[in-house]
Amino acid sequence: MATPVLLELDLTRGLLEAVPEEPLAAFRARDIPVLPTTIRRLREAAASPSVGGLVLVVGAEGPGLAQAEELGAALCAFRAAGKKVVAWSESYGEQGDGTAPYLLASHADEVYLQPSGGLGLVGVALASQFVKEGLDRLGVVPQVSARKEYKSAPDTFQRTSMSDAQRESYQRLADSLVEQAVSTIADNRDIGESSVRESVAAAPLTAAQAKEHRLVDHLGYRDEAYAAARRALTGSEDGSVTLRYLHRWSPAPAERVARATGRELPRALAKEGRRLVARVRRAHRPGTVAVVGVEGAIVSGRGGGGPMSGPRAGADRVCAALRRAGRDDDVAAVVVRVSSPGGSYTASDAIHREICRLVDKEIPVVASMGQVAASGGYFVAMAADTVFASPTTLTGSIGVFAGKVVVADALAKVGIRTEAVQQGEQAQMWSAQQTFDEAQLARLDAWLDEVYADFVGKAAQGRGMAYDDLEALARGRVWTGADAHERGLVDELGGLDAAIAAAAKAAGRERGDLDVVRYPDVPALARLLPAPNSEAPNASLGLAPTGLPGLGAGLAALAAGAPESRLVELAARVARTAGLDLETALGTHGVLHAPLPSFVR
Repeated sequence: MATPVLLELDLTRGLLEAVPEEPLAAFRARDIPVLPTTIRRLREAAASPSVGGLVLVVGAEGPGLAQAEELGAALCAFRAAGKKVVAWSESYGEQGDGTAPYLLASHADEVYLQPSGGLGLVGVALASQFVKEGLDRLGVVPQVSARKEYKSAPDTFQRTSMSDAQRESYQRLADSLVEQAVSTIADNRDIGESSVRESVAAAPLTAAQAKEHRLVDHLGYRDEAYAAARRALTGSEDGSVTLRYLHRWSPAPAERVARATGRELPRALAKEGRRLVARVRRAHRPGTVAVVGVEGAIVSGRGGGGPMSGPRAGADRVCAALRRAGRDDDVAAVVVRVSSPGGSYTASDAIHREICRLVDKEIPVVASMGQVAASGGYFVAMAADTVFASPTTLTGSIGVFAGKVVVADALAKVGIRTEAVQQGEQAQMWSAQQTFDEAQLARLDAWLDEVYADFVGKAAQGRGMAYDDLEALARGRVWTGADAHERGLVDELGGLDAAIAAAAKAAGRERGDLDVVRYPDVPALARLLPAPNSEAPNASLGLAPTGLPGLGAGLAALAAGAPESRLVELAARVARTAGLDLETALGTHGVLHAPLPSFVR
């Protein structure tokens, strides 16, 4: 009898949405699991007779709520195939929030917790910071306008507390996120929702209390959890198993042949089997579901991301990938995976246009929302035939804001003054050295009204709703996926796997008949070569940005190294230290950037 395979899914370093494109970042992340790959491997492992089970190790850097839902669904399918899943953690939220890590662990057959650990099933707290008093003391004058009342970015600089609209929106977000978590945990643990809510109210729980509340099955150390998994697979705690990380495991060649050809081949014929698979694929080339990612802030140009910054979805890169998918005869359907809080209006509109072109060609397009697909992230998703979101996805935020920060008085306090000459009445409209005059404010407001009307109009068209009905759900408000689904802003609840299955069905094919390819699929060597034109596969790869990111469209026009630029840069660094994302709040990446709440840890 063959030695059974025991897989490990170690999330102590986190869970990525996609492999970073920047080489150094990709190298550093080589041992961090990637969500789509992890889900695919779980599906393959569920069908593999050699795999007996999996140990899930969750740490403080565990997945977010939406990722936990997607991965949890894949674990349930793995268990349904008769595989054993054991979850273990030193602590589900030690001195912090353990709601998302525990939500994922609750999908296991058995949940282990280290005796000295705890369970931080404390719920969700959403925060917003206000810096008006500090800016007043510095002499910094923010001038930011928004459409509409729920687009609360300007409140960070222009208020000292939450507005009624912001408090209403944040409270509903927190309520909805906890509702989804409580419902899922209650189903997974076969206990009532009222019992789970009592646990939330009593949290944080000690290990003993967590077991008493029936939220964990066993108190034990890591070796004991692994011994339990071995016992389930072999009948003995020290039974022989082959231990493999899930992201380092793949089906044996003979198993791949069996799936591709319907023929069972002995291990000795594995080499010949690989040749057979190649011949079958050449003769009967399967269709492809192209998965195009929109990850990070949506920006003009190529985007990319460096080791010191998050990913950026460059419109040139995403649009090139979508165009190439539309020209590829082997592409049966397209899934657009959106994990973005938005950004540039024009960049979002360019991506929206390419998705509309695919739809016009009658190529099925399904949008899959990750942890966040808000503002510009919603803008690009709404053009798809079908939109999927997880219940805890943060989406919507159909609104717009823009403005600048005036630092002239702050610089004057330290003896720095600037003089300029100009040709053109509005040459200094975006200057950080002077405030908007009435005519400039009128121009800004008119433009914001135009952008907002275009956003709402395209959203209404995409959702098949009347403008006024859609506008009532817009106004800059952020919704959870569950609430958005209830209101018609998304079509279906589910993760990337469900979206891929829906894309295959829309193409009139079975899921198993189609390859799923991250698009474009560029060989490693080709990634290093210069692109001959904008349509080449490697033209769809993002590049690491050069230099420091700007802080607002107006400041980008200032001379490099100018005192005001350095001051705003310094303010951004100080703000990040305090937990405030000044760049996002100022709309650095564009006017369709969602001012999402901070999760209190």
